[in-house]
Formats: sequence, structure tokens, C-alpha cells
Amino acid sequence: MREPLSFKVFRVVVLAVLSVFVLVPMWVLFTSSVKPLGDVQGKFEWWPSHVTFQPFKDIWSTVPLGRYFANSLIVCSISMVLSVVVAIFAGYAVSRWTFRGRNVFTTTILSTQMFPGILFLLPLFLIFVNIDKVLGFTLLYQTRVGLIITYLTFSLPFAIWMLAGYFDGIPRELDEAARVDGASTLGTLLRVVLPAARPGVIAVAVYSFMTSWGEVLFASQMTNPQTQTLSIGLQSYSTQINVYWNQVMAASLVVSVPVVIAFLLLQRYLVAGLTAGAVK
Repeated sequence: MREPLSFKVFRVVVLAVLSVFVLVPMWVLFTSSVKPLGDVQGKFEWWPSHVTFQPFKDIWSTVPLGRYFANSLIVCSISMVLSVVVAIFAGYAVSRWTFRGRNVFTTTILSTQMFPGILFLLPLFLIFVNIDKVLGFTLLYQTRVGLIITYLTFSLPFAIWMLAGYFDGIPRELDEAARVDGASTLGTLLRVVLPAARPGVIAVAVYSFMTSWGEVLFASQMTNPQTQTLSIGLQSYSTQINVYWNQVMAASLVVSVPVVIAFLLLQRYLVAGLTAGAVK
């Protein structure tokens, strides 16, 4: 069936408009990162008259960007791994077994996605502070451990729900055949079901990492200068005296590299996982 000419024209126009919305800010971001600070603060120019890569060098000395980068990488990687591991077992249990409270459990974990994060900020703050007070030392508040647990509260429910839907799409006959061959329940999950669910697992991993990497609300309240992540650390380029706009743009490009590379490498798995996990 051939597409009408009007639909083709409409599609081209929509894609062109969306491309402008995406590419123009990216161009401004890149050109500002290779300009001297005076040119960025002066009259705007689409093409830089003086090109310099000094801002990409200065971003590491103006603020402790390396420490912020390490904090983000550690927190996001650990929260991603924990989300994937817990979601695999929980999603498989929800998909394969019928137990009392199953519908309540699935409805509850999905309903948590309807509430804004600000509602959980104060309860988590009070919980962490009181736990640290009972323990007598700082374990959760303004630490990497506390931030990891915080990120699990909003990445894990969606991960469980999506993997449960993906496991539902895998025939149960595979489980039965594995058990006939003598595999245990854990062996069936790890050796048979999990390889078939690879796109869904990768989609969950990418989702968990990306949502944690750019999170601002909890990171601004649950960290201190030693545990700040990139999303908060970038604000350090703004001082009472000046705002280093060219370094802000350069740092923004640098911190985007891991997410962009991961997305490009895993794009086909991400699309397949999200599509299959959303349809039962």
C-alpha cells in the first residue's frame, strides 16, 4: 500500500521541524564551548570568530569535575546493576507465579510512577537522618549509599513492571522444557529465560542509568560537596563574580558522552525491549 503524497510531505515537515528543535541547541552548545569567555558573553554569533579548545582543558581545574564524574559513574552504575538484578527476579516471579497479593503488588509498583519525586524527598530525608542517628554514624544521608537507595526507589518499580511484561511474552513452554531436562527454577531463569529476555534487560539497564545520570532533585538535597554528582556539580561553574559559560557548555558535552555512546551502541536492544515489554 503506497503512502499518499500529502502524508509524505507532512512527515518530512514534521521531521524537519523536530530536527531544528534538536540540532539548533546542540549547535549553540558546541560553538559556545569553543569560544573564549568574552565572545560568549558578548554579541551572539552563529559561527565563532575565535576558536579555542582551552575550555575543555579548564573544566577539570575550575571545579573538581573528575570527582563529580566519578561520583555519578559509581552511583549510577551500582543503582543500575541493583535495579536490573532485583527486577529480573521480581519480574520473573510476577510473570510465572500466581500468589496472594500479586495484583496488589503490580498495581502498587506501577502507581508509584504517578507521583512526583518531590513527594518522596522529605520522607526519604527523615528516614535517612533518623537511621543515621540510631546508628551513630553517617551511612545514608549525603552519602553515595543513600543516593543509590534513593535512585532505586523510582527506577526499580518501572524496571519490575517492564520486565514482568517482557517475561510474559516468552513462552512458558521454554520453562517446562528446561525443567524436564532437570534444570532448577534458578537454572531455568538464568540459562533459558534470561538469554531470551536480553533486549528487555538491556532496556531496563539503559533506562535506570539514564534516569540516574541526569537526576537533579534528590542529588541536590542528598549530597554534600564530596558526594555531589555531575548534575549538581555543573552549577559550580557559576560563581558570585562570573559565570563561565564556555566551560559550562564544554562540561555539558563531556558529561553527555557516556550516555550518548551507550544509547548508540544499545539502541536496537532498547527499542526492542521497550516495545516488547509494553505489550502483553
